[in-house]
Amino acid sequence: MKDEMDSMASSKVWDLIKLPDGVKTIGCKWVFKTKKDSKGNIEKYKARLVAKGFTQREGTRAWYDRLSSFLLQNGFIRGKVDTTLFVFEKGQDCLLVQIYVDDIIFGATNDSLCKKFSKLMQGEFEMSMMGELNFFLGLQIKQCQEGIYISQSKYTKELLKKFGIEEGRTVSTPMATNVKIDKDEKGKSVDESKYRGMIGSLLYLTASRPDILHVVCLCARFQSNPKESHMSAVKRIFRYLKGTIQYGLFYPKNENFSLKGYSDSDYAEKLMDGKVLPGSCQFLGDCLVSWFSMKQNCVSLSTAEAEYISAAFCCTQLLWMKQTLAGYKCSIENVPIFCDNISTINIAQNPIHHNCTKHIEI
Repeated sequence: MKDEMDSMASSKVWDLIKLPDGVKTIGCKWVFKTKKDSKGNIEKYKARLVAKGFTQREGTRAWYDRLSSFLLQNGFIRGKVDTTLFVFEKGQDCLLVQIYVDDIIFGATNDSLCKKFSKLMQGEFEMSMMGELNFFLGLQIKQCQEGIYISQSKYTKELLKKFGIEEGRTVSTPMATNVKIDKDEKGKSVDESKYRGMIGSLLYLTASRPDILHVVCLCARFQSNPKESHMSAVKRIFRYLKGTIQYGLFYPKNENFSLKGYSDSDYAEKLMDGKVLPGSCQFLGDCLVSWFSMKQNCVSLSTAEAEYISAAFCCTQLLWMKQTLAGYKCSIENVPIFCDNISTINIAQNPIHHNCTKHIEI
């Protein structure tokens, strides 16, 4: 706790002022955490003094202001789309710095830039250099000559132990093809708190497991008054995970930075409120980098309408990714979206009503 207070004092993350009349102070709380590495070994004990978030005003970001000001003063350029990205250029080389609260990931086209950045940061802040990235926000990262492998096998094992699903048989698919998940109003209710905990844990796991995203999103719709049938569907996901613990995402080393997206929507399988559940995924070269399965906000009246809304979601994501990649010095011109509905393609190609598709070819 003393180290935390000393660190904040030396970093000057606050300004001490007199409390204005009629204003109440924001309460604080100490949060203690045992930080472990990817193998489960204790790395260090952390103490954090945090302000109670529900009483804060939007924009109380003292640490970010302190850090960003320092980087900008030292020649870094802040990303226009992603403001947590900072880029430093020197000749043909560049250094990329990505910030997540008080954690920093950085890499460069030249090792000397990384060494200079490490020295710069340690000279200004009390920071520990963890070396090559191998564990971040619950993601296990393995770097090799062929590429980068990202998984959450450690987190998956913890979930199986937490919810008591270490024993028993495994299944080959996360969802039974002959089972339809609905409200099941006549079914027997189950522990709502446990069900929500399982869903929340699985949603975090979808960061590296797109194979379970669709069924997890389906089950997440029944967190209010869940039934035994819903719990059974969730437990099946865990049994599937038990047999696929090592599954993850592999990003091969190549120079193909073409961006493309795929969209689909099954109008025949619309949910009980008349809204369909479209899905899309985006690839950077041969690498899957983004995916979602999100219920539509409106009721679709035809297959073409459902497919077009799905394509529009995919288009929005691709436009954002295109602008974000520009911050990483990746300039991308033509971005295709692949859709299997002829009517949707014809609608998107109409230049009179759909000028938004100017830079996206469906």
